[in-house]
Amino acid sequence: MCVGIPAGPGRAAENWGSITCVGRHRQTSTGLVAECDKGGQTTTRLAVLQALEDGLKKAEADPSVKAVMICGENGKFSAGADIRGFSSPKRHGGALGPIVSLIESSEKPVVAAIEGVALGGGLEVALGCHYRIAHVKAWMGLPEVTIGLLPGAEGTQRLPRLIGVPAALDMITTGKHIPATEALKLGLVDEIVEENTIEAAIRLANKVIGQPLGPRRLSLKPIPKVPDMEAFLREALVKVKKEARGCLAPELCFQAVRAAAERPFAEGVRRERELFQVLLTSGQARALQHAFFAERAVRRWATPGGASWSSAAPQPVRKAAVIGLGTMGRGIVTSLVKANIPLVALEQDLEYLNKGRKAVMLLLEREAMKMEGGAQTLDFHNPARLQFTVDFDLLRDVDLVIEAVFENMALKKEIFHKLSKICKPGALLCTNTSALNIDEIASATSCPQQVIGTHFFSPAHVMRLLEIIYGRHTSPTAIATAMQLAKALKKVGVVVGNCFGFAGNRMMFPYVQQAVFLLEEGSRPEAVDQVLEDFGFKIGPFRMSDLAGLDVGWRSRKDQGLTGPSLPAGTPARQRHGQRYSPLPDLLCEQGRFGQKTGKGWYQYEKAGGRTATPDPWLHNFLSQYRDTHRIKTRFIDQEEILERCLFSLINEGFAILDEGIASGPEHLDVIYINGYGWPKHRGGPMFYASTVGLSRVLAKLQKYSEAHPDVPGLQPSAFLKKLVAVGNPPLKEWMSYLSRQSPKL
Repeated sequence: MCVGIPAGPGRAAENWGSITCVGRHRQTSTGLVAECDKGGQTTTRLAVLQALEDGLKKAEADPSVKAVMICGENGKFSAGADIRGFSSPKRHGGALGPIVSLIESSEKPVVAAIEGVALGGGLEVALGCHYRIAHVKAWMGLPEVTIGLLPGAEGTQRLPRLIGVPAALDMITTGKHIPATEALKLGLVDEIVEENTIEAAIRLANKVIGQPLGPRRLSLKPIPKVPDMEAFLREALVKVKKEARGCLAPELCFQAVRAAAERPFAEGVRRERELFQVLLTSGQARALQHAFFAERAVRRWATPGGASWSSAAPQPVRKAAVIGLGTMGRGIVTSLVKANIPLVALEQDLEYLNKGRKAVMLLLEREAMKMEGGAQTLDFHNPARLQFTVDFDLLRDVDLVIEAVFENMALKKEIFHKLSKICKPGALLCTNTSALNIDEIASATSCPQQVIGTHFFSPAHVMRLLEIIYGRHTSPTAIATAMQLAKALKKVGVVVGNCFGFAGNRMMFPYVQQAVFLLEEGSRPEAVDQVLEDFGFKIGPFRMSDLAGLDVGWRSRKDQGLTGPSLPAGTPARQRHGQRYSPLPDLLCEQGRFGQKTGKGWYQYEKAGGRTATPDPWLHNFLSQYRDTHRIKTRFIDQEEILERCLFSLINEGFAILDEGIASGPEHLDVIYINGYGWPKHRGGPMFYASTVGLSRVLAKLQKYSEAHPDVPGLQPSAFLKKLVAVGNPPLKEWMSYLSRQSPKL
């Protein structure tokens, strides 16, 4: 909404064209109506921009209008451009930039009244205004970098002139949103109010009528001085590149802000437009926008029986419980407390309970410190909100239980048998398993429809992914409730079917397996990790293994009878069930090399519990001896083979998962990998990456490696991948239409 304000008292409001004029007495019905997206956020779509431009011109031409106020509708200023419009450059930067300039060049003061959010193009509109007033609960930001772009309507040039280069760089290269209180400290807004923002903006507009506007036009304002700007920018670029890990947008955002610091405004704007076009046509922008929409798509889950997100209602969770206060349990308790859900935390005995309580309290203290000064406070010292116990009877009135004990089927079944007797009818029974069979766990209860897998990722109070696994008998209400829980915990819930490892870990198995096979054949942990970290993973498979602990996988392999005392005598060292197997991780565990916790694993560390990985000459020697023992000829393995064998085997398993209906679409797998496994977001997820590489290339490479290693099933191309190549490599959104089975096996 654009409001024209005449001088003097006795104002009455009306709509005229696309401008609401205060003090006139003529009513029309063609006022600017701000468009809202599905989240209720005001967006700068083309019709809105045209109406805003028309309104400004009419206000400028009307001698009775002495000032202009711009605000949003329904308490929201603007959440920025419609992302779907970015395929056409004229839909955002090209259309909005001139309007922002028009606002700024107005001979009448223009005041932005910011309520709700002013994001992206919305904040750029506010930066064109001469004054900005915000409600105390408003949030502001330029999040374009998160979808692979930069602020394309002169925001990279105006913001540094207003708040300085360091603060502007921080906002623009991270895309972070800041509260109104912080915006006031930075000088981004002139005033914050707790009352009616629009009335306050009108008062401010009346006050500034007649004052010179030159000093308020940001395009004319010099950049605030920074001691040794050149040195600051040099150091900032190093930091931006390091944190971007191959993502182009943060670096180009930096280049645009640097142009603001070093060039006149008009030249800086030209540079911003050049860089915007580079990003707009880059594959990374497409990948990041795919990730954005994929995250929204996974909310729409469905079952073969016809139940779905639109028809199944969640049951309320007024009180929860967590069983097990190990690493995962502590993080889950912290997440529930942060979500303001009262809970009971249970351990098997007082010793473990006290140890767990101390660890949880430490985590919560840290979280409370991070939240200091914010609107929310953590009420975790109140026993009505968080209670620690060893008594199962205290779980009688909870609505939801999350079991988080270690991965042992017998123990989990024992706990679930007890829960089904103690908990009230209808209580949701969740297991935080990373691989075990949900149906087998549910079989220990009298209410299998209430049993569901909730696979949290470590650290559980930090990682965004919640993999929700649905068994044969799990009810639609249980799924809806688990998805609602994910939302309450500010996590991304993804519903998948029940198989060993579910979706995420099942795809991870061949990835890690190939990494270890590459060591057998001649590579080293640091070489494999480097290739995958250069691709964009924050941490390679061997550093990840050391961080998680090699003993975790060792215990699982012993439970499966793949190693340890239950392995039949005479089993070949490098074969299991007729397939290739590497005993390398088992041999390291037998040496007590469990990773960071013992100071030695695939790498060596400065001490037990150390974090700094350095290549270990002992391990290099050990690998040489291992190859000699098993008569493996050491060969040079190039970066391309490392990348393809690790990633294409993971992607191949993804196609098998889609074929079996374990996940209902490729975007589900992409969301899982971006949010749970460190897949670089600017590469869109594994299935999106496969679509950009070309399915025919993925297939050809898998066939090549499978022929070289016929005893590795993970390299044998999936039937679904072959089918998609045979029908001509269709776009990702059409893949599922080529499956004979249309309903997911969720």
